[in-house]
Amino acid sequence: MDGRPVNLTRVPETNLTISGKPADSSVELHPLITQRWSPRALDSDAKVTDEQLHALIEAARWAPSCGNTQPARYIVGRRGDVTFNRIHEILNEGNQSWAYAAAALLLGVAITRNAKGEVPYAEYGLALATENLVLQAVAEGLVAHQMAGFDQEGASATFALPAEARPLIVIAVGRLGDPAQLVEYQRERELAPRTRLDLSEIAYTEQWGRSAF
Repeated sequence: MDGRPVNLTRVPETNLTISGKPADSSVELHPLITQRWSPRALDSDAKVTDEQLHALIEAARWAPSCGNTQPARYIVGRRGDVTFNRIHEILNEGNQSWAYAAAALLLGVAITRNAKGEVPYAEYGLALATENLVLQAVAEGLVAHQMAGFDQEGASATFALPAEARPLIVIAVGRLGDPAQLVEYQRERELAPRTRLDLSEIAYTEQWGRSAF
């Protein structure tokens, strides 16, 4: 990283019109949040620039972590290079069937130990960093899909990860494509409305189960 400032608030107008499935939120939210979703239909011709990838990793770098331990690490592959192909190979069959069209595949790794001993909340730290990365993708006019469906042992062997490095997530990054390219069950999920639990089911006050909203 060269330390240059990265604009985390820029949301291109084009992105707001192509995302297709904005969140139906109960209150107005920032566009970076409402426009974020996890499509599988990606444009196999679209490119992600080095500058955009730089911005994604820089956003992840500035995520909070317990005691500033910074456990998040990423292995970055661009479509057509050796790293991309290796990450694609460790995906499960269902994810392989669509993730080939991504412009970039990133393997997210949590460092569980450092020179001071066990890193507290390492998985949580990677999750926070990855959410920063994904929101920056939205700011860049891109889409991102996070996947747990991959061979973790295979990832460790393929990339010669040290014992303290735990691979936890693969992120496909690219531009939105045509759902028609997906197999039927994936296409149905792609076109289905986005849903979430009601606020009354996730936020409580005074006692468990008593809605805060």
